[in-house]
Amino acid sequence: MKKIAKNTLDVLTSANFEKETIEDFYEFFMDAFDPQKFREISFADEYTSNDDFDDIIARAQERGVEKMITLAGNLDDSESALKITSKFPDSIFSTVGCHPTRCSEFLDHKEGPEDYYQRLLKVAKENKKSVVAIGECGLDYDRTQFCPIDVQKRFFKVQFELAKETGLPMILHNRNTNNDFVDMVKEHRSMFSTAVVHSFTGSVEEALTIVNDLDLYIGFNGCSLKTEENLKVIEAIPAEKIMIGTDAPWCDIRRTHASYKFLDPKYIDAPEQFKKKERFQKGCQVKGRNEPCQLLQVLSVIANIKKMDINELATLIYNNTRKVFNI
Repeated sequence: MKKIAKNTLDVLTSANFEKETIEDFYEFFMDAFDPQKFREISFADEYTSNDDFDDIIARAQERGVEKMITLAGNLDDSESALKITSKFPDSIFSTVGCHPTRCSEFLDHKEGPEDYYQRLLKVAKENKKSVVAIGECGLDYDRTQFCPIDVQKRFFKVQFELAKETGLPMILHNRNTNNDFVDMVKEHRSMFSTAVVHSFTGSVEEALTIVNDLDLYIGFNGCSLKTEENLKVIEAIPAEKIMIGTDAPWCDIRRTHASYKFLDPKYIDAPEQFKKKERFQKGCQVKGRNEPCQLLQVLSVIANIKKMDINELATLIYNNTRKVFNI
């Protein structure tokens, strides 16, 4: 099997696949560096005391995912991620921010919203080697039961201030917001250098506005590749504006997704590589849990949709990521 060039990402391997060596790619995936999130659907439960979090990271690195970014969802995430980045200082980076569904935490914070903001700012300023972006922040109108729209808007605006004060790029979240998200980003565009709209699920029209009018990047994962409309977005935007991730432990590519027909079979692990969480086996993945080592599946789908050489696309994405996050 042809070796994919340096500047790419991970390749899935199994007993049935020839192993490839892939080096130096960057991966975005929310929650992957919070061990508790993985424990919820991992081997560490009432059945066993095993915690396979370190194996998850090792498996990703063995398959070529050399650099990873964990996305913070709130202040606690922003602070706790530092324990992981200190353990993997050359390969794992983090962000600082508050997800739109959790922005009520600004108001609920015992010392008030300003202290919440100042603590986020402190994490970013005191950990410049590991913190590479502000986010994940934005607007989410699909889940307003967790945080009302007015509160989301108020504290999305606040996080543009974080980006301005730190000089960091942003990782943005947008779900079913009509024009509100685009309008807010346009209004505050001068406050940040650049950004990635993470886990994109919007329309072609919205995507073109983001890449052309706002000059931002769009990030794709398995959840970005579910429908035929999602695939049209891939076709419509230039490869130079694409980034990819897994959003593990969620957002895997499934057989029911429109994108599955574009997935090269050699990047699909054999069924025996997966075990139910009740049956822990060292070196295996948990059935139903996405991992960073699955990243090449996303690359494979996008390369095939765009009819691009996978090496060429991987290099473009690698360069995009280094340029945006300065790592």
